Amino acid sequence: MSTSPGGSPLPLEVRMSVTERAPIPLRPHFLGSGPYPEHRWRVVCWSVLAGFALTVIWSAPFVDSVIGDSVANTLLGHNAKETPIGGVLAGTFFAFVSGLAGTFTACNIAAFGAVAPLVGGETTGRPKLVDTLKPLGWIASGMLTVSVVYGVIVALVGTRMPQFSTASSPGGLTPRNIQSMIVYGVIGIVFIVLGLASVGLVRNPIAGLARRFPPAPLVLMGALIGGFLIGRPFPLFRMMFRSAAESHNVFYGAAAFALQSVGNILVMALLFLLLTHGTGGRLQRWMLAKPARIAVVTGAALLVAGTFTLLYWDLRVLGRTGVIWYPTIKW
Repeated sequence: MSTSPGGSPLPLEVRMSVTERAPIPLRPHFLGSGPYPEHRWRVVCWSVLAGFALTVIWSAPFVDSVIGDSVANTLLGHNAKETPIGGVLAGTFFAFVSGLAGTFTACNIAAFGAVAPLVGGETTGRPKLVDTLKPLGWIASGMLTVSVVYGVIVALVGTRMPQFSTASSPGGLTPRNIQSMIVYGVIGIVFIVLGLASVGLVRNPIAGLARRFPPAPLVLMGALIGGFLIGRPFPLFRMMFRSAAESHNVFYGAAAFALQSVGNILVMALLFLLLTHGTGGRLQRWMLAKPARIAVVTGAALLVAGTFTLLYWDLRVLGRTGVIWYPTIKW
């Protein structure tokens, strides 16, 4: 803390003016060490309720077809679903476009849970572009590791993978449905645990690892986003999946799945950069003015994303097949 010549602390406005002249690099906050919000359970309850409400009003046909298909058709210049993928080069471009088109689908929307923790990074002054690109780089490293490995596996195993099967099973669930439920259920639970840790209700599960390797939470978040592809049922993704699986070309599989993931987070990354640089660091300084705000924003974002992912891909899927009743508003 800055002090006056006599040793007493400088006023806050003076300290801020000093730090604005010497910016501190952005340090993303995912699992805070405090201070935590006073009304932790209130944050949790409202966040879980928001995640649940989103599952009730979510319209897959609108998001997948009206938004997703329209974006893909515009960028590709033809009907994405009705035009076969012609070769490796066309397939890699299709992978990126379909990833971008699937940005706002239910199987990718949880990626935006990472925006708030990133924006809540610890910085003062005007952040430099290189400092904001570093956390995105760590997220990309975790994401691409998972997506590339899975793309290679798909190319090697081919169409025998459960994610490719539509065979009906008891209860109306297909192997593809079951894989999606397992993958997104696990991802949802991890998001929820990270959210609870952010508001101080549970112990930080990766505290020890983060102390030894500070970017660990970012790499973990990236790995979770890369894991979306393991359970993804998005129609345009299935086309890319078939193309890579039938090619048995591991380089094509790795490149296609990597570009699919890059397309998935492009809008999220641009939003983060806009919120960070568009405000000149004022948003970060506002959050740091009361450090508990960082925990609230981080925890709420992760809890909403985790609740939506878990409930939508497990309970709502069971509701759609008639196994249980789940409230939905169709539009």
